[in-house]
Amino acid sequence: MATMTYRQALRDTLRAEMLRDGDVFLIGEEIGLFEGSYKITEGLLEEFGERRVRDTPIAEEGFVGTAIGAAMLGLRPVVELMTINFSLLALDQIVNHAAKIYGMFGGQSSVPMVIRTPGGGGQQLGATHSQNVELFYSFIPGLKVVAPSTPAEASAMLKAAIRDDDPVLFLENLSLYNTKGEVPAIEDVEPAEIGRAAVTRPGTDITIIGYSRMARVAMEVAETLAAEGVSAEVVDLRSLRPLDRRTVVESVRKTGSAVVAEDDWLTYGIGAEIAATIQEGAFDWLDAPVRRVAMAEVPLPYAKSLETAALPSAGSLLAAVRDTLRATGRGPGTTPAPPRPLEPAS
Repeated sequence: MATMTYRQALRDTLRAEMLRDGDVFLIGEEIGLFEGSYKITEGLLEEFGERRVRDTPIAEEGFVGTAIGAAMLGLRPVVELMTINFSLLALDQIVNHAAKIYGMFGGQSSVPMVIRTPGGGGQQLGATHSQNVELFYSFIPGLKVVAPSTPAEASAMLKAAIRDDDPVLFLENLSLYNTKGEVPAIEDVEPAEIGRAAVTRPGTDITIIGYSRMARVAMEVAETLAAEGVSAEVVDLRSLRPLDRRTVVESVRKTGSAVVAEDDWLTYGIGAEIAATIQEGAFDWLDAPVRRVAMAEVPLPYAKSLETAALPSAGSLLAAVRDTLRATGRGPGTTPAPPRPLEPAS
């Protein structure tokens, strides 16, 4: 095992997959000479040349469409979009073409491509560069959407995404790039199973569910709770489409309560889908309503103090978990509380 950053795990995995398969090539803005806005493609142009590391104009619709055509002809393009916010400029190509071609043509043509793109707030990039709009894509049949939270998972899921015969949107939260973790030798990393969540910390008192950055925050909160004598189980979704409902339901049936944490807006969010899944599959096991933690329902402010206040944090998640524990009587020194009243509509 080696300790490396999330960024390094991505870079080394791209290199390993390009060495393994000559059909894998990279395409995107400033990924060659500039080595990528976040240096994920550092050194790859020098090693593999312009044929396999393709710099493009600032035209997302154009180069995503080019990648779709290349994938249909048998190549395996890995697209880098500078930010998920810019994916909106290629929405037609992603939703109406990449996601639909296999089904519309009766399986005669597949689209084995990956779209890597970072998102998330906390970097003072303003409202139009700090969004998490993965819900747009998780809603679309024909796409796969993954959001790994650790360097090891990033490597395993990127391998799986590149080798998959379906289009995969690979989400990278900006705040994760410098986080570190243990990763096996890249050549020994086994591809992950897309569509399978992971119980990253077993527990018995409450389930905390998250993905990407919030899966790491959930682990931090679980460690704080452990010091207080509370056993929290953490479920890292990892894959948003397909969604592993079984792992979520089995965990909640065991613990009897759940809090869902997400890095996007609460209304119509991923957390709402998880809450509905729990209601359908574990209602009779629930000792308290499912709570959700998400960012404020505003375009993310630029001012650092306001941005921080708007984003979900370990503190806001911990408060929601403690509130839920009070309602169930499972926390130390707690007694069951009456149901939480509905908040007035804004």
